[in-house]
Amino acid sequence: MSNFNHFDQDGNAIMVDISKKEITERVAVASCDVLVRAETMALILKGNIKKGDVLSVARLAGILGAKKTPDLIPLCHPLALSSAEIDLRCDEKQNIIEITSRCKINGRTGVEMEALTAVSVAALTIYDMCKAVDRGIKITNIRLLEKVGGKSGQWREQ
Repeated sequence: MSNFNHFDQDGNAIMVDISKKEITERVAVASCDVLVRAETMALILKGNIKKGDVLSVARLAGILGAKKTPDLIPLCHPLALSSAEIDLRCDEKQNIIEITSRCKINGRTGVEMEALTAVSVAALTIYDMCKAVDRGIKITNIRLLEKVGGKSGQWREQ
């Protein structure tokens, strides 16, 4: 019925069979930005948000998000991640928290969705922890920066 590999000949959604794919090292890097008010950034950096250490909790939430990706995205394969790293950088001049994730696996399918889910969950955690002091928080620019491995090789955002 279609040229999409997540659908069978009758148009039903399916999980792609990856059993014949070669096992290779695969890495994906994703990022997003969380825009906050200057006052919110100051509270985060001073550790004065009532719900706790925003950056540490967001880092842990991002790692958990990467691990839980197949529970959230219906056609993703469950993967045994080799690593899931989350970096949060606060740009005080622009009041932006830049979140970057790097996920890695030795497997038959890529980890792009895990990397994207990781930054998304970390960003949502920042929103949740800070919404009482800043309802105008913006989560923006969620994107894949790089993927390495598999048949298609390397791809990098231009």
